[in-house]
Amino acid sequence: MDKTLDEIISKSKTTRRRPAASRRGSARAQVLGKPAPNPTQRARAAPAAVDPVKAVAQGSEKIIVSNLPSDVNEAQIKDLFTQTVGPLREITLHYDANGRSKGIANVTFQKKGDGTKAFQQYNNRLIDGS
Repeated sequence: MDKTLDEIISKSKTTRRRPAASRRGSARAQVLGKPAPNPTQRARAAPAAVDPVKAVAQGSEKIIVSNLPSDVNEAQIKDLFTQTVGPLREITLHYDANGRSKGIANVTFQKKGDGTKAFQQYNNRLIDGS
């Protein structure tokens, strides 16, 4: 123990680097059976943006309802959407630590297009008429 800690650290440091091929991700690509693209190829192969018109046309089964009054419960939400849109699979009303409603609910419909239908029918509208 005649060496200082700095001397021991400086002598024991070895800088090992992986070969350049594995840094680019070709090891993972070889396992998957695909060659790893270089950065310019990745930029060209980037997926196109999703067209919102097509996404709405395909339909959705889930919506998030927000700005609900604190006295609204899950049964009232279920009644509203079942009567006006269609059958539901699940409703989740979010509560804070004190048990008060946060005014946000996740609604999952049984049919795929019903979420889109509910969105178009109720987006930015007052439900109770006040």
